[in-house]
Amino acid sequence: MHLTNTKATHGIDFWKVDFIGDQGERVTVIVPEGEASQEDSAINRAKAMMVELTAFGTRGGAKSLNKYDAMSNGNFDNGGLPSDPRH
Repeated sequence: MHLTNTKATHGIDFWKVDFIGDQGERVTVIVPEGEASQEDSAINRAKAMMVELTAFGTRGGAKSLNKYDAMSNGNFDNGGLPSDPRH
């Protein structure tokens, strides 16, 4: 799935975050309102929840290492810093 759009809509006591792919695929994450007060925080929480789910396929079912890892882009080389293009 190549992500092309992310939409968040607010329900009565939850946020619905849709991740939409270039071929019409859609993944929907429901974030309880108590975990996100604004659209941006709801999207960030939904992303973190998706990372936690991927742990089932990549870490033998173990949870993400910590909250920072769950929010990262997964680049743990070079301390998470951008690569030096000279190397």
